[in-house]
Amino acid sequence: MQVILMDKVVNLGGLGDVVKVKEGYARNYLIPHGFAKRATAENMKVFEARRAELERIAAEKLAAAQAKAAKLEGLKVEISRKAGVDGRLFGSVSPADVAEAITAQGVEIDKSAVRLPDLLKTIGEFVIEVSPHADVVASVTVVVVGEQ
Repeated sequence: MQVILMDKVVNLGGLGDVVKVKEGYARNYLIPHGFAKRATAENMKVFEARRAELERIAAEKLAAAQAKAAKLEGLKVEISRKAGVDGRLFGSVSPADVAEAITAQGVEIDKSAVRLPDLLKTIGEFVIEVSPHADVVASVTVVVVGEQ
């Protein structure tokens, strides 16, 4: 299925690109979330008429994400979890936990923006990436401490 991207999508393309994707990906994710529209002649005309407005909106989103990344860069958050004597956690620290800890420090962030290579399952200090926008990445230090 061919779709017109209405916003930048990671590993797919930028605003206005016409890309071919699997039908389920388009119907279940891209179109319902407003990231794309079907590539019909009518939708192409509508997109071209709104292109300047969509580019302005995309630039505003990028500027807001860069401002948020500036606040996030170098931020250090502490998360407390129950742990055993060997330093292994009873459970793990997920992206939702990290997003909640960052939001508690005054920077509103969504859990989908937190990029953990794997769930954190030990006590320690970890540097993770937070991506409020497809083009913007900030480094945040997460300190996982054990509680008895």
